[in-house]
Amino acid sequence: MTREPVPPDDPRMRDYTEPHITALLGELHRRGLPYGLLWGSAAPGETTLDGRILVDFGNSPVSTLLNLLHLLRDLDRNEAWTP
Repeated sequence: MTREPVPPDDPRMRDYTEPHITALLGELHRRGLPYGLLWGSAAPGETTLDGRILVDFGNSPVSTLLNLLHLLRDLDRNEAWTP
């Protein structure tokens, strides 16, 4: 599947709330486990940047979390991710 990565400054990133991010992190944990991606301490961060909540695995923007999930979903479908 061809998909453009989500840029950190995408205005839609401001719409994500702490419960949304918590649900996405749960999906990341489930999908990432078979590939050795373990972030047991990852959580919605207390830090916000320009109205966007940062994800606390190195204070990453939500876009990083979404891009990782896109990659893992494509792996589950056995499809290449073409940026």
